[in-house]
Order: sequence, then C-alpha cells, then structure tokens
Amino acid sequence: MSMSSPTASHATWRTPAVIIAFGCVIAMISFGPRSSLGQFLTPLSQMHGWGRDIFSLALAVQNLLWGVGQPLAGGIADKFGAVRVLSGGAVLYAAGIALMAYSQTPLALDMTAGVLIGFGLSGCSFNLVIGALGKLLPAEWRSFAFGAGTAAGSFGQFLFSPLARFLIDASDWQTALIIFGGIILLILPLSLALAAPKGGPVAAAAPQSFKQALSEAFAHRSYVLLVLGFFTCGFQLAFVTVHLPAYLIDRGLSAQIGAWTIAAIGLFNIIGSIGSGYLGDRMPKRYLLSAIYFARATSIVVFITLPASPVTTLVFGAVTGLLWLSTVPPTSSLVALMFGTRWLAMLFGFAFFSHQVGGFLGVWLGGLAFEQTGSYNLVWWLSVFFGVASALINLPIVEKPVARPAAATA
Repeated sequence: MSMSSPTASHATWRTPAVIIAFGCVIAMISFGPRSSLGQFLTPLSQMHGWGRDIFSLALAVQNLLWGVGQPLAGGIADKFGAVRVLSGGAVLYAAGIALMAYSQTPLALDMTAGVLIGFGLSGCSFNLVIGALGKLLPAEWRSFAFGAGTAAGSFGQFLFSPLARFLIDASDWQTALIIFGGIILLILPLSLALAAPKGGPVAAAAPQSFKQALSEAFAHRSYVLLVLGFFTCGFQLAFVTVHLPAYLIDRGLSAQIGAWTIAAIGLFNIIGSIGSGYLGDRMPKRYLLSAIYFARATSIVVFITLPASPVTTLVFGAVTGLLWLSTVPPTSSLVALMFGTRWLAMLFGFAFFSHQVGGFLGVWLGGLAFEQTGSYNLVWWLSVFFGVASALINLPIVEKPVARPAAATA
C-alpha cells in the first residue's frame, strides 16, 4: 500500500505515519482519564455520603451529552477542520475533570463530571480523530488507521486505570483528578498534526450540503440499522466501565482487582481493535459486528454465573477487551463506505449519539438498579439481551455506497 497522502505537498513533516501517530496519542489521552472514572465512584461517594446513584447520574449525563454534542462537533470539524474542535473540547474536558475534585453537591458533580466532560469529550474524543484520519489518509489506509486509533484509546484505558489507582492510593482522589486535567491539555499542541491543508478535502466542498447528507443517511435502511445496533455497544461499555469496580468489591474482591480488570480490558482491546480493523478489510463488516455483539453477550453470561475470583475476573477482562471497542473500526468504515468522507465525522457522530444514549442508560440504570435492589443483576441481563438483539440487527446491512443518481447525472 502506498503511503502517499494529500497532506504531503503541504506539510512534509505530516506524513501519514505522523498523522496516525499523533491521532493515536490524542485518542489515548482523551479516552484514558474518562475510562478510569469508575475508580473514583467509591471514594467520592463515601466522602460526601452519597449513594451510587448520584455518581451514576452524573456520568450518565456525561454519556448523553457526549452523544448529543458529537454530531454538532463532527459537523463543525467537517466544515472548518478538526484542530479548533479538538482544542476547544480539550479545554472543556480538562476543566470538567479537574473541577470534579471541588464538587461538593450533586448538582456541582452533574455540571463538572456530566456537562463539562460530556461536551468536552464530544470535541476531542477518538470520534473526531477518526473523522480527521478519514480525510487525511489514503482510502487503503483508513480501516487500519481507524483500528489503530481505537486501539490507542484502549491503551489509554490500560494506562490510566492503574495510574488512577496509584495516584489515589499515593495521595488522594482529588489530586489524581487535577493531574489528569493537566495531562488532557496536551491535546492542544498534538492536534496541529490533524489540521487539514488549505485546498484539501475539507476546504474543497462537495456538492452535498449538511442537510442533504442527513436526509440521505436517515433514509438509508442500512445506516439506520447500524445506528440502532451501536446503542448496545454504549450500554455495555458504559455500565462495565463505571460499575464493574464496585460490583467486584461487592463480590468480595479488592479494588486493585477492579483496576487491573479495567486495565486488562484496555490492553486486550488493543489487539481486538487492530484485529477488527484488519478483518474489516477482509470479510463482510456486518458479519464481524454481529459476531462481536453475540460474543459479548455470551461472555457476560459466563462471567456473572461463575463464582467471583481474581482469575475469572481477569479472564473476563481479557475476553471483554478483545470485543470492547472492536465495533468502532467496522462501524466507522461502513459509514465511510456508504456515504464517503465529506461528512464522515458528523454521520459517525449520529451513530455515536445512539451509542451514548445506550451509555446513559447503562450507567444510570446500573446505579438505580443497585440502589433499588442491592444488585446489578438486572442490568447485566439487559446487557445480554441487547447484545443478542444487536447481533441480529446488523445482519441485514448492505455494504455498498449509497446510490446518488442525481449526482451521477450532474
């Protein structure tokens, strides 16, 4: 495969390898702190005397607003370039995670962990990175780059979960949050590598408008099925990320096992994401997505029915990691295949909105179910049901570009 790129003639230092590397570091930094927030549920709740539903609601709001802001952030990035959006998102994200340390009321926590981090993530998460990579890289490198960017986010999870545990144990949870806020600000200089060159794909406007792109996508049956199926991914990921550490403590395991299980998910998802990107170029993506969702449901059934132990928990983390964000490369690749890259960030953003609605419900219902029943069992079984449903929903997807007879005639 050629490593030629439309950026090469405009900025020689920004080769495709550099663009992918910088995009991967941004994905790692943006995803890492957010994925470690489950480590703060217990100490923050105990300090303020709150139930788990308070923290769960704040992170549920975060997931929802991340999804709500994603299409808008993607549309702005598609029209004006990714650098401004990434920088603005990083500032909001850093402020939100640092100010969590000073949140003394549930409303303050909703504003910091919920609103600021939610909107911040919509502007600087790997979704924006995927949109930028789709525009700046040759078509034959996109699936690999999507997988690499997703894997980098997973490495952030692997890195930041034990780092959060270490910082909490070595100092306190407030200090850990402030340090994470400073790290997130590194996204500002790194984002310069993802700037679209003047006269490049962002500036050269396609004949299709913002509204036309939306109308075309939501009238397309396969896109709607893809969006609906992505709901399950968000539901399962958000629930596990936030509630698994507390669930393991409830079953008699240590907080360290919870931290290392989340880290194992991130580590093995590096393999899963890159493998998914590789397989997505070599087999029907709908079959790949269906297999991932069904395997997730199966792994959850096995995990919650076996006795709790460090071994079974870490094995669950490894298996879950292989399936964790492996849905992202085939999902984003299908959007690019169906509609091209002109509005890729926006259209993937709407799919991600469905993902985050699932995330909102997964986090919120997890806390609510525990406070009402003293158990997470209801939400675990909902995760199984949604996994099987999404496995079926993805099968009828048609993998080909959308027909545009008017554009072809013109």
